[in-house]
Amino acid sequence: MTATVMDGKLVAAEVKQEVSGRVKHLQQQGVWPWLSTVLVGDDPASETYLRAKHKACEEVGIKSENHHLPSDSPQDKLEALIDRLNHDDRVHGILVQLPLPKHLEEDRTIDRLDPDKDVDGLHPVNVGKLASGTEGLVPCTPKGVVRLLQHYKVQIAGSKATIVNRSNLVGRPLAMLLLNRDATVTICHSKTKELANITREADILVTAIGRPEVRIGPSYVKHGSTVVDVAINRVDGKLRGDIDFEPVSKIVQYITPVPGGVGPMTVAMLLENTIQAAAIHAGIRL
Repeated sequence: MTATVMDGKLVAAEVKQEVSGRVKHLQQQGVWPWLSTVLVGDDPASETYLRAKHKACEEVGIKSENHHLPSDSPQDKLEALIDRLNHDDRVHGILVQLPLPKHLEEDRTIDRLDPDKDVDGLHPVNVGKLASGTEGLVPCTPKGVVRLLQHYKVQIAGSKATIVNRSNLVGRPLAMLLLNRDATVTICHSKTKELANITREADILVTAIGRPEVRIGPSYVKHGSTVVDVAINRVDGKLRGDIDFEPVSKIVQYITPVPGGVGPMTVAMLLENTIQAAAIHAGIRL
């Protein structure tokens, strides 16, 4: 068996095409989708991610701007900027690039966002909607994972799905998304005992450990399963994920590459969330 590689670049390109059409539909009704990003400090990785997001916005016709605050900005200055963007009717989506400098409070910052403009899907209102089965604005990476699975017609309903991550960005929201689609979901984490015994039972295995020393090999994986690698590690100047790709790809049915798997989907889902927020603001059904 040789796995089908789930091509995130290909699926993201299709999503962008859909988004571009919806942007035109909104523009015809006088709505010009607008994303505002906030960057505090000069973290090179954050700057790289934001450039990719703004480039993608330009490609599909979404207006975007970045607000760059110095790394020593106090909490009240950051919150004042968020308040201004919350009340700016031109702005449909707000994304605060994480992580923030250590002296700033992430939870307090996210709570300050207007839930209808929270295109990262991290505000407690959006988290609560997702947990209750009513999906509003959903975190981009988990949403991208589900879209990839759907594109490749991976059976979710009735499957055993195991997620090796419990973060608010990936593991928890992805568990809710899969549960809402009738999967039986297990979450593993750093305190999980005998991890391989659990992951070997999974029809769908999603890993997002993100530590270079961790390698998920064939002994962790069920034959014929689907493996989604969300992690990004830089090792010897190259990007790789949690999964030992070559040997695992010989025993599973579907697998994502790193890079080129989930990463492009995360950006594509941000675009989708932004036009969803614009439509909510305008009272338009897409």
